[in-house]
Amino acid sequence: MPTQYCIVFVSVGNEEEAHIIARTLVEESLAACVGMVPQKSIYSWKGKIVEDTEVLLMIKTRIDLFNPLKNVVLKAHSYEVPEIIRVNIEEGHHPYLQWIEEIVKTPS
Repeated sequence: MPTQYCIVFVSVGNEEEAHIIARTLVEESLAACVGMVPQKSIYSWKGKIVEDTEVLLMIKTRIDLFNPLKNVVLKAHSYEVPEIIRVNIEEGHHPYLQWIEEIVKTPS
């Protein structure tokens, strides 16, 4: 049976932007929880190696909510090409997964 839960990873440029996106997703019941982890990123952008301080959002939700969640992130995100990566949860602690189910929107 395929999983119905996922984690979405989104890197943002600062804590304020991270907080706005995380709070919006939880308030709109598109995410049960958003972890925010400060990180140092090194990446190639437009022919240059860039080192930045960012915040990684770890968004716990259901797979069927990925597209509406992505749309909210895209509207609020300041990057030209934001990182929005979905990783399906193949297994997890059942009570935690059930909590996600209870918190996020009912499928339409």
